[in-house]
Amino acid sequence: MTQNNNDLPWKFGAKVAYFPIFYEGALVGFGRREYVAKIVQVMNDEEKLRKALELACAELLKQSGGDKRKLDELIQKYLLMADRPKYGSRAIAVMLRDRQAELNVGDQEFARFCDSYRLSPQELQEIYAGEEVINSQLVSLARILGATVEELVEVRDGPAKRQ
Repeated sequence: MTQNNNDLPWKFGAKVAYFPIFYEGALVGFGRREYVAKIVQVMNDEEKLRKALELACAELLKQSGGDKRKLDELIQKYLLMADRPKYGSRAIAVMLRDRQAELNVGDQEFARFCDSYRLSPQELQEIYAGEEVINSQLVSLARILGATVEELVEVRDGPAKRQ
């Protein structure tokens, strides 16, 4: 899926050791040969995805009869939801998904793995659903994730609750 470099807002030149990078015709910086093509590709992809998000949110507001002035607020809401959570039960759920990927196992096999460490499939589903991780689950989660209980408490509670 290659596009003509002239049709894109982010571009790079190919005449010197450090290549110029342009945004909508304006020079914005320079980069080394091995990096500029990837930088430009990522920036163009990011811009395309941002435009797609704006269109989707505008369409959602239109279909739901929502206030079009809240478009930026809705976009920010979805951008925040897309960020990897750093704290709370959602963060622990992401850690569990990462662990499952490390083990290269399916959902049922991972549920059995967790159950062998005394975290039931029901408890696993509750964590994935965003329910609170309780203290009695921390030892099992620590063994599953290869972390300490203290590390998990910090992830669960965030920096505000540390003492």
